[in-house]
Amino acid sequence: MRRRRIKKILFSILTLIIGASGLIAALTVLPARGVLLETAAYAGSFFASPRTALAAMGQTWADEHSTEETAGSAGGFWMQLPKQQAEEETAQPQQTQQTPPEGSAPVEETTYSASVGGIYLAAGAGILKNMTELPAAEVEAEIGQPLPFSIELDSDQPQVLIMHSHTTECYRSAEGLWYDPAESFRTTDNSRNMVSVGAEIAAVLNAAGINTIQDTTQHDYPSYNGSYDRSEVTVQGYLDRYPSIKVVLDIHRDAIQRQDGTGIAPVTVINGEKTAQVMIICGADNGSMGMPNYKQNLRFAAALQDRMATMFPTLARPVLFDYRNYNQQLTTGSLLIEMGSHVNTLAEAKAAGRFVGQALADLLANG
Repeated sequence: MRRRRIKKILFSILTLIIGASGLIAALTVLPARGVLLETAAYAGSFFASPRTALAAMGQTWADEHSTEETAGSAGGFWMQLPKQQAEEETAQPQQTQQTPPEGSAPVEETTYSASVGGIYLAAGAGILKNMTELPAAEVEAEIGQPLPFSIELDSDQPQVLIMHSHTTECYRSAEGLWYDPAESFRTTDNSRNMVSVGAEIAAVLNAAGINTIQDTTQHDYPSYNGSYDRSEVTVQGYLDRYPSIKVVLDIHRDAIQRQDGTGIAPVTVINGEKTAQVMIICGADNGSMGMPNYKQNLRFAAALQDRMATMFPTLARPVLFDYRNYNQQLTTGSLLIEMGSHVNTLAEAKAAGRFVGQALADLLANG
């Protein structure tokens, strides 16, 4: 009986000592949260269950000072006090990001790629996504054919026309990885919309001796409906005036977004420069679209995809070959190119424009 009483007294003393230690530890851990009531709660819960309380304090520490080293060990305060060195590493200067305002949506940067198989066909070094009912063998036989046109270098007559059916499309304005869901992603300011991106391609082509002109008509303003009807009239006018034009590029940007509102920015890094990924869209005719020569456009799409993949392996997403008509019946060198997505930055899209221009210049000059 006496022994039992002595053990009970010793246990009480030990509990008080450990309890005091837990309270001191809590005061050290929790002020970062600024909740003193939480300290009292930890102290009280300690007397009921010391191990559980200390484990909980450890999780609080890990939540507030998470690093790769500490985040993987729940209850790390009880099991192992995180090293001070890890805290110093976390405190090292990081890339400055704007604080997302209330109501903003996140942006996720993604690099798209694909492998040959199924609907994904080889286009030289690149990849083509065949969304048509044409057999793979038929598509592959066509893209192995030479270009259906040739251009004249250093000509005083235009060889390439760059235009925009959706001229006012633009990019996210925030530097951080977020965007405002209320933003329209359209502007009539040509220094910020697709005109600015198309100008990058035109500049590279002209510097390479390929006479290129750019039309800046805002076909989607003030009305979005009928954009392609209006741009068809514009393109046909240029072709009538300059029969020398062999290539017509309709430069757009994509819009990619998850169901939860997360915007997707297709990006890659080329020669140390962050750039938007691009996607060629080549239309096919199911017999009712007025594009009898669409397979010749397909040759051009595949050749440009191959050259981009050879020179800049991650620049392009797979070519989209599908039943669509974007006025590509007007020439055998007509393509639509998506320059990034709505949540890329203008700088990333302009960088992509320069790389597309280099690949296209090499293809047109050297075959």
